Amino acid sequence: MRIILAGLGVVGKSLVRLLHERSDELFKEYSIRPRIVAISDLSGSAIDTRGLDLKRVLDVKEKSGSISGYNKEVASLDTNELIEKTEAEVFVDATPTNVRDGEPGMTYLKHAMKFHKNVISVNKGPLALALPALTELAELNHIKLRFSGTVGGGTPMLEFGKRCLEGDHIVSIRGILNGTTNFMLTQMEEQGLSFDNALNLAKKKGYAEAEPSLDVDGIDAAAKLVIMANLVMGKKVTMKNVEVQGIRRVTPHDFVKAAKKGSTIRLIASVSDKLVVKPTEISIHDPLAVSGVLNAVTFTSKFAGDLTVVGAGAGGYETASAILRDMLDINESLVVAARN
Repeated sequence: MRIILAGLGVVGKSLVRLLHERSDELFKEYSIRPRIVAISDLSGSAIDTRGLDLKRVLDVKEKSGSISGYNKEVASLDTNELIEKTEAEVFVDATPTNVRDGEPGMTYLKHAMKFHKNVISVNKGPLALALPALTELAELNHIKLRFSGTVGGGTPMLEFGKRCLEGDHIVSIRGILNGTTNFMLTQMEEQGLSFDNALNLAKKKGYAEAEPSLDVDGIDAAAKLVIMANLVMGKKVTMKNVEVQGIRRVTPHDFVKAAKKGSTIRLIASVSDKLVVKPTEISIHDPLAVSGVLNAVTFTSKFAGDLTVVGAGAGGYETASAILRDMLDINESLVVAARN
C-alpha cells in the first residue's frame, strides 16, 4: 500500500513512527507493507516512489523543522501537486483542523478523490462542514473515505456505533468528546480551581492550545458530534445544525451546588432530535461521569439499550493507531476487489 501523508505534526510523526516500528509485524499479521511515498508539511515536501526512509524522515523533521530537506529537488511541490503526480492508493490528511471553512484539508480531500485515491482523514474540519457531500463524492469516484481517528482518538467509538450495533437502531447519542474541557471541569470540581486557573493548568500539561477556543467554546465537541450523527445515525447535518455552549461560564460554585444533588457537571454532546453541546448536570453514577482527559460515549439503541464506550480521546500514537486501523480496512477492500 502506497501512502501520501499531508501533515507532519504530532499525529503525522506518530504515524511515521508507528509504521516504522510495526513494519515486520504488519506484514506478518496482515500481509501488508505500507509505504509512505510522499509527505508534505507547512514548509515543503518529499517524494520517493520506492518508499521514504521513515527513520530519515523523522531525523530531517527533527533537525530542520521541515520535511523539505529530505530531497530538495521536489521540496517545493505542494500537497495538491503531490496528489496529482504521485502514484498511491491512500491519501492521509493529518493537517490541523479548521472549522471555519475546512481549508486546506477540504481542497486536499476533494483533490485526492478526484484522482481516485482512497482517503483517511483525522482532520475534523472538512467532515464537520461537509461530510454528506464528501461521502457522495467518495461514492461517485468509487473510493473509500475513512475517518475513525476524528472521534475518540484510538478508542473505536465510531466503529462501535456503526458496526457493533448493526441490526439495531440507535435512537440517541450522548457523550464527552473533548478531553481538554473534561480535564478542566475535573480540576474545577476536585481542586476548586477557577476557569482561568484550570485553563492555565491544562496549557501547562499540554492538554490545551495557546488559543483554546476550539475546546473551551465547545466547537471541537460539536465537530465530533456532527461526524457521529452523520456516520452512526445517518443524519445529514453540519456544524450549523448544532446548538453550542462552552464551559467559560462554569464556576467551582456550580459544582458545589451540583454535588448536593449527587450530580456533577460535564460538557455533554448529544444528538436525538436536535444536536446540542453544553455543560450539563449529570448523576455522579452516570457512566459519562468520567474524570481527567477521558472521553466517553453512551449509545442508546432500540433493542440493546444503553451501551457506553470509554477511552482516551486524543494523543499522537492513539490517533495514529486509528489511521492504521483505517488503512487495514481499506487494504481489505482492495484485496477483495482484486480477487473479483
